Amino acid sequence: MISRYTRPEMGRLWEMGNRYQKWLDVEIAVCEAWAEQGEIPESDMRAIREKAGFDIGRIDEIEKTTRHDVIAFLTSVEESVGAESRFIHKGLTSSDVVDTALSLLMREAADIIIRGIRELMDVLKIQAFKYKDTLCMGRSHGIHAEPMTFGLKFALWYEDAKRSLQRIERAKEVISVGKISGAIGTFSNIPPELEEIVCSKLGLTPEPVATQVVQRDRHAEYIISLALIAACIEKIATEIRHLQRTEVLEVEEPFAVGQKGSSAMPHKKNPVGSENLCGLARIIRSNVISALENIALWHERDISHSSVERVTIPDSTILTDYMLSRITSILKDLHLYPERMEANVNKSYGLYNSQRVLLSLTEKGVARQDAYAMVQKNAMESWRNGTNFMELLQKDSNITRHLSLSEIEVIFDLGYYLRNVDYIFKRVFGED
Repeated sequence: MISRYTRPEMGRLWEMGNRYQKWLDVEIAVCEAWAEQGEIPESDMRAIREKAGFDIGRIDEIEKTTRHDVIAFLTSVEESVGAESRFIHKGLTSSDVVDTALSLLMREAADIIIRGIRELMDVLKIQAFKYKDTLCMGRSHGIHAEPMTFGLKFALWYEDAKRSLQRIERAKEVISVGKISGAIGTFSNIPPELEEIVCSKLGLTPEPVATQVVQRDRHAEYIISLALIAACIEKIATEIRHLQRTEVLEVEEPFAVGQKGSSAMPHKKNPVGSENLCGLARIIRSNVISALENIALWHERDISHSSVERVTIPDSTILTDYMLSRITSILKDLHLYPERMEANVNKSYGLYNSQRVLLSLTEKGVARQDAYAMVQKNAMESWRNGTNFMELLQKDSNITRHLSLSEIEVIFDLGYYLRNVDYIFKRVFGED
């Protein structure tokens, strides 16, 4: 995906040249381990280090005949090294190289995504404190519920991002494993200590029990963590889309000079960025199914997982990185309209105070169901006729028998709803 929101390092990570380089890194690490075990002469090891390389065009040419990518890769490497190449791939099977290299790639991709989440959290924190005291209406089922502040929305998203960060950090650890144990994972042609040496060189942990492959529940956990990041971004984007509707218009996405919203209607300013993110979340979410289905393979290995992962793992990491970059950009320059938020609060005639009236009546000794009926009667009339809720209550003798006019006025104080915002912020952000 070519876009100003795409970080170039994530795209480069999955280029074939870099993938082959990771394969070569694994092969050289194995050779070095063999050399430390006295199985490769130092002069030959030095030649391997100095001459080992590959040619992508040549690999493609060879693969047309071999129909095997690792053999094609090894042939190209052998051509670059010469006689000393007889030590390369000693005791290994293809998956030793491919799976271990894939772990290195996924670990690096996780680092880029972790950085993206931290950048998002920085923006969310700034916006949360900026709008900590900005009054807006809280909604449930899309209907006015009770007042809150817009800063609490940002604080909620910050907490969501924090959990996403924790999940991808765990997934990074889970996938940071290598497998250098031979054709069926039994170390038939390679000593177990050599795997320890190689994994240590690469910064990985050995897969405790491998078949021919690193077990795919690890990859599934990784993809699931990406899908959860995407879902949290979709959650934010969905809220922006709702709040940008003309009838609500409490926020708007950034709209650049010269940007056009519609080919037919020049007045349009659409939440296209948020809509784009909601759509992309569906792709990453769908990849979870494939990742889960990759866990069960025939016996010790088949390659039904391989073709899937060549698409889903690069795509999911690239899309997650893109989504993080784009939502961060949207939120950083999001247009907020506090006056519109206040106007929307007033559109429900003070009905959001219904719970406070109900509780106040029960505190005066009124049975809860009786109090509910009394409040609901006035609330429905207020909504039906567009009448101020407080005024109706003050005219209802069944209400004023228990609550004085001044007590009713106190109930309608907006400050009541916001008095614990600081407490919530301290729970989320600490003492900042």
